[in-house]
Amino acid sequence: MKILLLCWRDSTHPQGGGSERYLERVGEYLAAQGHEVIYRSATHTDAPRRSRRNGVRYERAGGKFGVYLAAPLSIWRNRPDVVVDTQNGIPFFARLFTRKPVVLLTHHCHKEQWPVAGPLIRRLGWFLESRVAPRVYRGAQYVTVSQASKHDLVALGVREGDIEIVENGVDPVPAHTPVLHDDQRLHLVTLSRLVPHKRIEEAIDAVAGMHGAVLDVIGSGWWEDQLREYAAPYGDKVVFHGHVSEPYKHALLERAELHLLPSRKEGWGIAVIEAAQHGVPTVAYASAGGVADSIRDGETGRLVQPGEEFEQVVGETLGRREAMAPAAREWAARFSWEETGRRFAKIIGALN
Repeated sequence: MKILLLCWRDSTHPQGGGSERYLERVGEYLAAQGHEVIYRSATHTDAPRRSRRNGVRYERAGGKFGVYLAAPLSIWRNRPDVVVDTQNGIPFFARLFTRKPVVLLTHHCHKEQWPVAGPLIRRLGWFLESRVAPRVYRGAQYVTVSQASKHDLVALGVREGDIEIVENGVDPVPAHTPVLHDDQRLHLVTLSRLVPHKRIEEAIDAVAGMHGAVLDVIGSGWWEDQLREYAAPYGDKVVFHGHVSEPYKHALLERAELHLLPSRKEGWGIAVIEAAQHGVPTVAYASAGGVADSIRDGETGRLVQPGEEFEQVVGETLGRREAMAPAAREWAARFSWEETGRRFAKIIGALN
């Protein structure tokens, strides 16, 4: 089959994240099974218009908004047998441009994120996501990554029977990671894109009052300058590492006592499982959606409940870190991109 994957970004984009990695890994699995896979996304500064990686052909056209306008032409040119339409807030509405099966992939609803876009885009975006998309895709096959995200889709009017859950996988820990200097300080870590809804400020606040503690911030994003300004009064208690290599990322995770994820909304939280690979528990908000699925509360991390303070729960979890570590490692071992790809391929196969 020829399979077209539509997404606003790929993982090489400066703002690429977990949802892009998910689709790429699924595409790589499908390509390894003998399918022709095209991944269509927006252009960015350093990316060629066309490239090939791990069996997947990448095509790039359009910018932040133009990528949506370019999608119908890509459908017409490629004549795919199946389209996977990724809804990061709004979909490409591929179902309007092809009679072939369309799978709508959505990691989570974006109601909490839309306010950042300003009043006009907020209203338009949420209208398209909550009112228009469920009507256009009525009866189509949905895929999401957690029970929490499925619940949100059902609340928007999507039929429960049309939704399949295929959780994120995780890459193996690199065979060789650098040995970091032991500075005799307590290291906590946050692994995230640096954007407002991730609320990294709360992770900074949690560490600011801890004697001898350091917060390692891994990741980049357009909110980084504001975060650096926010963290400036705390000096070397907050270290911004930016975008790092996989081995160095895992070295930082291995050194950490806890992983902090104060995000407002997550579809799943790949970083939760990456930290768990090293026996590092995560503290996140129970209200944040998919983390309630990726964290086993009290076993592999803690979910901050209504009425609890994030900083307080961080302190309590530090005291249980060693007890949680084995369960976290065991939990992380259950997930792989091979299994994610296999389950996604089964869904696509059932459509033809």
